[in-house]
Amino acid sequence: MGILGAIVFLHGLILPSIQSPLGALPSRFRRSRVLIVGCGDVGLRVAQLLAPRVRVLALTSSAPRMANLRTVGITPLLGNLDAVAQLRRLAGLAQRILYLAPPTPEGGSDGRLVAFAQATRLRAPSHALVYASTSGVYGDCQGAWVTESAAISPTTPRAQRRAHAEATVRFLGRSAGVKASVLRVPGIYANDRDGGTPLARLQKGSPVLHDDEDVYTNHIHADDLARACFLALWRGKSQRSYNINDDTDRKMGQYLDAAADLYGLPRPPRVAKKELQKEVSAMQLSFMNESRRLVNQRMKKELGLRLRYPSALDGLAGS
Repeated sequence: MGILGAIVFLHGLILPSIQSPLGALPSRFRRSRVLIVGCGDVGLRVAQLLAPRVRVLALTSSAPRMANLRTVGITPLLGNLDAVAQLRRLAGLAQRILYLAPPTPEGGSDGRLVAFAQATRLRAPSHALVYASTSGVYGDCQGAWVTESAAISPTTPRAQRRAHAEATVRFLGRSAGVKASVLRVPGIYANDRDGGTPLARLQKGSPVLHDDEDVYTNHIHADDLARACFLALWRGKSQRSYNINDDTDRKMGQYLDAAADLYGLPRPPRVAKKELQKEVSAMQLSFMNESRRLVNQRMKKELGLRLRYPSALDGLAGS
């Protein structure tokens, strides 16, 4: 790993040893610092992988949550992404940044990410930035296999904001020389994640599309996503995008049928798309308007991620 020096193994991942020119300063100042912006479920999983060899900082807008973050070894920093003045004190605090925060809730751009980048004055060579985006930036690919070199075509406002954020990250990499990479993430699941399984949907009996109208979906277990984030902080290449998904190759209905069999529940009823529009929310319908199969070879080869849960059914059965 070149200048990063020797390596140690942590939770099956390769972690660079920490080398510092800071001499006799206390060890807490010599440790490499990672800032997690948007430290929810996935952020906490990443923090568990990073500690204790890396000092983990997390930006939170909730003062009551600071005590909870401290109990798991995270140094909390109070600040709101919508209040630029609160972000300036983050400048220079961490060498590596994992940005997991959702974009601005309205409009076609992500003002939060822009404000964060400007306020923290990210610069080369001291900073690496990993941004978690969505696979929704590809739009509808009609079931085709999609690599990271495919042109993006976001159709929903949410995906358009993510596309703007990706462009911001790339601009930052080019203009400031920051090693910035993008992770394109599909549906996240885990048995220990709030709303992280299709169980409630199956119990409700919500319908799915007939097979001839159905769409291909993509998944990643929350633990595998956390491991991908961890590896990208050190191995992610500048100006590089990565599809972060497992090896599942199923349509939505096929996936839910298999999950129903696993849970011992009735398989969901099949309906035509016109009928389904009356049954589901606008957000759920948006997922059923886009079909694609993500190619994950770059994730495996460049980040070196070995999936703990190669298929979504593996994860539902074993996580």
